[in-house]
Amino acid sequence: MKSPTQCCDLCGCDNIEIISQADRHRQALNTGLCLGCGLVMHVPVPSEAEVTEYYASRYRQDYHGECQPSERRIMRAWKNAERIHKQLEPALSGVETVFEVGAGIGCTVKLFETEGFKASGIEPNYDFNAFTKQSLFAHVDNVNLFSLETTPRTDLLLLIHVIEHFSSPQRALRHIRELIHDDGLFYVECPNITGPFATYDRMFHYAHIYNFSPQTLQATVEQCGFELVQCFSGDNDPDIHMLFKKCDEAKAAAVSSDHAYWVRERINQYNVVSYHARPSYLSKRARKVSSYLMEYMKAKDFVADLLGRLARAGS
Repeated sequence: MKSPTQCCDLCGCDNIEIISQADRHRQALNTGLCLGCGLVMHVPVPSEAEVTEYYASRYRQDYHGECQPSERRIMRAWKNAERIHKQLEPALSGVETVFEVGAGIGCTVKLFETEGFKASGIEPNYDFNAFTKQSLFAHVDNVNLFSLETTPRTDLLLLIHVIEHFSSPQRALRHIRELIHDDGLFYVECPNITGPFATYDRMFHYAHIYNFSPQTLQATVEQCGFELVQCFSGDNDPDIHMLFKKCDEAKAAAVSSDHAYWVRERINQYNVVSYHARPSYLSKRARKVSSYLMEYMKAKDFVADLLGRLARAGS
């Protein structure tokens, strides 16, 4: 089924095929595949005003089921921040300032601060904001990206599972580029639509307006004036991790209709039975269940210790 007239945010093509008509909760949601490049998106894409309202007030409850961060969520966010810092550490020579767009709880901002960087960020949703400021003592403002003046302010900008939420990733990335110092770094993470991270009926939901493959993510970022420094993930990983450097010239999109067909094949590579029967899934699932049990057991003490350390450091 072809979509109503809509142009792809990456390649400008209007040949968009509807590949799903429901989200993971069986609610109506049209998802389209651009046959020109392979970018996957909502049809229609919600307006910037709709996105702003949703993320300011409803996102946490809809997506996470909580308006205040649980101890388990805080622990996971802090450990994820440690992973990101360790992953980027070899590239951080000369970096003094770090800025995160969509900082969530604020753990990544605070972790970089404890590592000696001048770290700050913004988060449009206000549910976690009181915890961020009063318990983590993180410098995170409750504002929208497009409220920021386009003035260079940071050596490294982080975008962790946020790019998929923008009404127009290209518009957001052009704005983000102006926030980064010349030769500064840009790090982005998002789900990998071509990695087996979910069965087909669980792939799509309202919060993720766009779904990227590694190739469409790289092309989208490079088109906005960045060059790839390093990709930390592969085609089969459930998430994409990429580090870019701000550059003078934008690159043309290096994707084509052949990539679109490959994306479609990857999306449809498993059914419910074959997805859950994979040896890699079974082993990963066993490890994940075990880690969840450990999280529930350790989260309360972990967070109490963390907040105690941060309070003492701030006093």
